Amino acid sequence: MGSSCFAFFGILLLCTCSASPPNFVLLFADDLGFGDLGCYGHPSSLTPNLDRLAAEGLRFTDFYSTCPVCSPSRASLLTGRYQTRSGIYPGVLYPGSIGGLPLNETTIAEVLRPLGYATAVIGKWHLGLGHNGMFLPTKQGFDHFLGIPYSHDMGPCKNLTCFPPDIKCYGVCDINTVTVPLMQNEVIKQQPVNFLDLERSYSDFATNFITTSVEKKQPFFLYYPTHHTHYPQYAGIGAAGQSLRGPFGDSLLEFDNTVGHLMATLERTGVINNTLVFFTSDNGPELMRMSRGGNAGPLKCGKGTTYEGGMREPAIAYWPGIIKPGVTHEMASTLDILPTLARLAGAELPQVMLDGVDMTDILVKQGKSKREAMIFYPVDPSEKYGLFAVRLGKYKAHFYTQGAFHSSTTPDKDCPETAVFKAHDPPLIFDLEADPCEHYALPVDTPDIQSVLQQVKTVKEQFESSMVFGESQVAKGTDPNLEPCCNPECSPKPSCCQC
Repeated sequence: MGSSCFAFFGILLLCTCSASPPNFVLLFADDLGFGDLGCYGHPSSLTPNLDRLAAEGLRFTDFYSTCPVCSPSRASLLTGRYQTRSGIYPGVLYPGSIGGLPLNETTIAEVLRPLGYATAVIGKWHLGLGHNGMFLPTKQGFDHFLGIPYSHDMGPCKNLTCFPPDIKCYGVCDINTVTVPLMQNEVIKQQPVNFLDLERSYSDFATNFITTSVEKKQPFFLYYPTHHTHYPQYAGIGAAGQSLRGPFGDSLLEFDNTVGHLMATLERTGVINNTLVFFTSDNGPELMRMSRGGNAGPLKCGKGTTYEGGMREPAIAYWPGIIKPGVTHEMASTLDILPTLARLAGAELPQVMLDGVDMTDILVKQGKSKREAMIFYPVDPSEKYGLFAVRLGKYKAHFYTQGAFHSSTTPDKDCPETAVFKAHDPPLIFDLEADPCEHYALPVDTPDIQSVLQQVKTVKEQFESSMVFGESQVAKGTDPNLEPCCNPECSPKPSCCQC
């Protein structure tokens, strides 16, 4: 019997018989491209801690998010369901959004809490705030929250400091709204947030959460959706000016430093061998920011598009003694994280239609994926058009294509917003193993490709017949009175909301 089989039986024993269920640390980068990490080939990124996880863990080459922008991809990650089911579309949620992740959706935290897990989230929530904070993490299964309830560019940043000693943030960000707050649970701690101290606050909070959980002999789930490397980039002392890649590289390095601190804490507390650490990103790079916007490596386009550069992400799984070092080319997705963690913890799955599959075999045995297909929805999905693309095995078929302003400035004419919506009948089909760049559409008049197209169309029809669009939470609109203000009685708003 091979060593991988022993590892598999060991993990079953761990999850069913041990008095110490596994801990989980889920790291989620922001606007980080497939080619942005050192371990994915970037020549000037400085990511020693993530590179170490990749070298000693399992690195994915074919891992996908479900949407090329922030809020929908986060909803899918936490629920194991496409964003169209939960209603987190079109686009993203805003500071005054009326809607949010519906409370009848079940998050990873809500799956694990009945088993006694301590749960915490630090960083970027971006799944709604709502009336009286009804959509905050503390209402969605998390015991603790320290972070910003939406994207950190969703407030005026022109006069804020992003790098020491007093280098102002690049650009103006959103205006005519409140400055970005730092919240702890449901209370505003600081407004506007101090970017120079933010990462240290997160690192300290996470370290304390892990340490306290271990002292209580309580299994834990730590979700860290970092703001790095989203615009505007920032970094405090210790990372600012330390990379070769400028502001983007410094921002990435600061996140990597926190990863190092978390790993050191897991080692110091003696739980590193009983903890799965999983890293990935929410969507592709914002190419419109040029050198400040990330890199998709060899992949086509970036954020906002359903090409590979918009939704194919770096991903790393690390668990000493359980996950053997290596690289997997199996297809997997953020959708698969919830069912996988549930399996490893021995938790019950939500009694709803899940789109994720258990990827324990990939992690433990470097085996085959249970995922047969990946569905690509645009930023603004509709029942009229349905999905934009399907990947089945090594083939990807585009039924519709469209560029995005997030991916402007690139020389590829298919990427910017000037590449208008276009239907393809027959669909454009690519062999992603031979052509991951999606440069060379295959001829569709050969028998083998005709067979592939028929299989793809069958998958498309079966999937769309099972898809029930949830009520759009974004379409509920915004109410300025819902924007978080640390001094709610002050005037004039939003400029008076500072403390």
